[in-house]
Amino acid sequence: MDTAPLRGAYDRLLDVAAGPDLGEAADGGWNADQVLAHLLSVDASIAAVALGVVAGSRPTFDNRICLDPWNLNRIIAEHADRADLIDHVRDQATVLCDIADRLSEEAASVLVPSLLVSHDELVLDQPVPLAGLIDGLAQDHVPRHTQQLLGLRMATGTVPPTGLPGTPVHPGL
Repeated sequence: MDTAPLRGAYDRLLDVAAGPDLGEAADGGWNADQVLAHLLSVDASIAAVALGVVAGSRPTFDNRICLDPWNLNRIIAEHADRADLIDHVRDQATVLCDIADRLSEEAASVLVPSLLVSHDELVLDQPVPLAGLIDGLAQDHVPRHTQQLLGLRMATGTVPPTGLPGTPVHPGL
């Protein structure tokens, strides 16, 4: 798999996350630490699915634990501060990309039963190729959360470095 787009998406997200001016979500949504904890959970889950496929098992992907407030708070509590969270997201994204880089075409095409929920609504309940789960991170998930972080910057009155307005993003995928 070509993970250059995913690596690029994470570089952009981590640059935004490192900004000192990220406030609270005006709509009561996730703050920056919760977004980062969510990303850690999603990346670890998809890496586990990929390793399971390589091992010959038939894993599933279910994002509900990645949205669970208790789980997000647990992840946040395990880190000293946002910089520590950012470092862990960077490391976890690297692990996921390194696994994806080594997937054979056969492994990447394995259909993974997937359940995706967002705002307590079912978004997807069907098999997705493993490559689709990983590519979805680069094409949609990580850029969406980058925009969510930019929205937190907007909440403090700071203009995002791109000059683009932050797009509100709901918790989840």
